[in-house]
Amino acid sequence: MSATPPVVVESLDHHYGKGALRRQILFDVSATIPSGEIIIVTGPSGSGKTTLLTLIGALRAAQSGSVRILGQELCGASHGALEEVRRRIGFIFQQHNLLGALTATENVELGLRATGRHPRSELRRRAREMLEAVGLAAHVDKRAHEMSGGQRQRVAIARALVGNPAIVLADEPTASLDKASGREVVDRMQALAREQGATILIVTHDNRILDVADRILHLEDGRISTFTEAVIANTQHMMGLLADSTSKEPLEDRVAQMDEAAFRRTLTELTEQSSRFLEATALARDHAHRSMLEQALRVFTRRVGELLDAERASLFLVDRARDELVLRVAEDVAPGESVRIPIGSGIAGAAAISGQPVRVADAYQDPRFNRDVDAKTGFRTRSILCLPLHDRSGAVFAVTQLLNRRDGRPFDAGDERRYADFAASLGVLLESLVEMTGP
Repeated sequence: MSATPPVVVESLDHHYGKGALRRQILFDVSATIPSGEIIIVTGPSGSGKTTLLTLIGALRAAQSGSVRILGQELCGASHGALEEVRRRIGFIFQQHNLLGALTATENVELGLRATGRHPRSELRRRAREMLEAVGLAAHVDKRAHEMSGGQRQRVAIARALVGNPAIVLADEPTASLDKASGREVVDRMQALAREQGATILIVTHDNRILDVADRILHLEDGRISTFTEAVIANTQHMMGLLADSTSKEPLEDRVAQMDEAAFRRTLTELTEQSSRFLEATALARDHAHRSMLEQALRVFTRRVGELLDAERASLFLVDRARDELVLRVAEDVAPGESVRIPIGSGIAGAAAISGQPVRVADAYQDPRFNRDVDAKTGFRTRSILCLPLHDRSGAVFAVTQLLNRRDGRPFDAGDERRYADFAASLGVLLESLVEMTGP
């Protein structure tokens, strides 16, 4: 790899228009991107993401500040200098920009011709190999109008990658792809970065691909902010949705009215926000976020119990330092309170110690069951389903528990599978709270 970073942006400003119509788009943007890194740029529409991408891609000359790409200063650069830099960059545009009269193979060949580094005899072979790599082996001779939007986007991606560029610039590369296809595309980009030291800059709104990034830059109103600030902004948006700032209907009532599909969507969205929180420790003292998660955990845990037709649902944290389980969410525990029990007692403790799910058909026939709990609460436990939750390191940090199927039958393997699906999301929310407050 080169000792000089391929992308160095310093104090970059950019304007559109003249005179009274002059409008500043970028403000004092600075960023350095080493070889082999994947950088994702997020931000709302109109924040300057595409403008930044086109300036780094030498599609227009920078007006002020400094933009050094592959060692070439682009601020005030000549058309010839800009064109030379562009030859070493692969571009992926949201609108595909394919030539309709050409086949997929011929469109990809254009990407090779533009580099000027390959003999004509190799163009077709390389183009078809790349089309096969992005899953289009059966479509190499089709023209653009004969392919779906997702297939056209794959052709555009193949065209960008076929010349083994030093830099790949992608504007919403997964916008027209389903989840599986989008993952294949970003995995291909990740492999290029690792194998050939290519630098990849992706502008996206697709939260499903954030995990491939070495770093995330967030643009807001033309200014670069940190990933932590981006997470806070996204979390505040989610809080607005969940806390129901525009209506007075409590979160618990809203969730109770959701069918299972709507509930899963809501839980998944909050889980994604909390997953990104775990990567941004500066949120650890964000009391509003903590309060929102406390409320969401209580409400969502109760709703999961209802969807699985259980009489009660609860969550325990594992405190290894004290060898205790901390009951955080339960019917008989007030918000903000917790109850501690020895980890070696009870069915939940057995799941915590073994790291395996535990199903009990008749609690009073199991010697591990603590009858004192029923005596204190007046509740009569029959069947139990406990699932351990594993943190990012693989250790059991919590146990989630269901009590009593309402039809009187014991929990079965089907209940366990459905519960495990929900529990994975609840675990992310709970791990976020642990990061903030401890067991």
